[in-house]
Amino acid sequence: MSATIENSTSAAATPPRPYPRWASLVVLCAGTLMTVLDGNIVTVAMPSIQSDLGFSGPGLAWVVNAYLIAFGGLLLLVGRLGDLVGRKRMFTAGLAVFTTASVLAGTATSQGLLIAARAVQGAGGAMASAVVLGMLVALFPQPREQARAIAAFSAVGAAGGALGTFLGGALTQALNWHWIFLINLPIGVAAWLAAVRVLTPERGAGLGRGADYPGAALVTGALMLTVYVIVGAGGRSLTATLLLAALALALFTAFTLRQARAARPLLRLRLFRSRVLTGANAVQMLMIATMYGFQFIGALYLQRELGYGELATGTAFLPAPVAIGLLMLGLSARTVARYGGYRVLLAGLVLIAVGMALLSRAPVHASYAAGVLPPLLLLSAGFAAAMPALTGLAMSGAREEDAGLASGLFNTTQVVGGSLGLAVLSTLASSRTGGVLDRGADLIPATVEGYRLAFRVATGIAVAALVSAVVVLRPQSR
Repeated sequence: MSATIENSTSAAATPPRPYPRWASLVVLCAGTLMTVLDGNIVTVAMPSIQSDLGFSGPGLAWVVNAYLIAFGGLLLLVGRLGDLVGRKRMFTAGLAVFTTASVLAGTATSQGLLIAARAVQGAGGAMASAVVLGMLVALFPQPREQARAIAAFSAVGAAGGALGTFLGGALTQALNWHWIFLINLPIGVAAWLAAVRVLTPERGAGLGRGADYPGAALVTGALMLTVYVIVGAGGRSLTATLLLAALALALFTAFTLRQARAARPLLRLRLFRSRVLTGANAVQMLMIATMYGFQFIGALYLQRELGYGELATGTAFLPAPVAIGLLMLGLSARTVARYGGYRVLLAGLVLIAVGMALLSRAPVHASYAAGVLPPLLLLSAGFAAAMPALTGLAMSGAREEDAGLASGLFNTTQVVGGSLGLAVLSTLASSRTGGVLDRGADLIPATVEGYRLAFRVATGIAVAALVSAVVVLRPQSR
């Protein structure tokens, strides 16, 4: 009898068997896919939103800007808070906030409610996204497994961006724009339930070890203001833009001084002493600026030059997520393990530069098969090679206790780079088109000339990313 009681007690005391780490990877990728999709799914539906809710041109931009400002401004803060309160807790809270805000956006009947819901969506997306890379590094400490996990995560993120364009067109055309947000409800609930059940709880370091609230206010305000300056540069005077940029720089300076003197800094400045981490973030900013610019300008090129509709434009981009997914999942991890992240990164950046150079020579009456598809596949292959390698390099430069912060920093440079590339390239294309029209040219040739300039500048940015990687990320001999 006593033996029976002892055995039952021992069995009851045995902790439940943990889920496989790859199940956790699936959950993290599912949550990431939802937030990535939402960052792009809204772009194709913008004309329908404008018509239904009566947005003006400048007002409509805030449907995107409200999300970007909240998302980009909070990534660094919530990444660090994830280290302090626990990354699973931050991830699941982010999914809940994002899903709730998606329902509010999908049922919005006024401009103000939609913009407010998009800002809350951005906050939830930042909470869920900022800690994912830190969780992956902790789940897969071995280099080979870590490379496979990062390749899968990068494939979901990269493919989700292009897939969002397709789904946005399909849902808007088949139903209405409300469903581009409401589709997140079943996905978000399923992802949250799976995350609560599958992800392993972890204890953070505690808020007392890094809760620098003045520093948090400074860096969040600085990042939000930076994204606001970038995304709204085309709608204000040069003087106003420079003044706002100077204010953002002043906030960053005050934050740096605060972190150097704070007893428990929110951001340990020693993190930036890592040449690999700092260099990888700089290269990523340039690379993402190129790719985001291509996605926006490329969609306009298909619609205005080739006459594609919303669904056809999304379909035309589908080869990109397919190629990225296949290459990242099938080749990236093994290629990085064999040749090293540095060499794979350089090869990917070369392909991106070549693809952009081909687009910069696009003729006025190009066909999709001959003028768009080949560079699209080159860009996809280059991104599939470069992104996992770059992610692995960036996270290798961070300590375990700073993994959440490094993950938030890596996501922040994505947002800033994408916003900067979009603002610069779209402004250049518009200015060149206007100048050519003023000289008496027809609309279509003038528009294509503007796109060519944007693609040439994007090629230069890709080359700058390549040169930066060669100079900064070259492995040092022992």
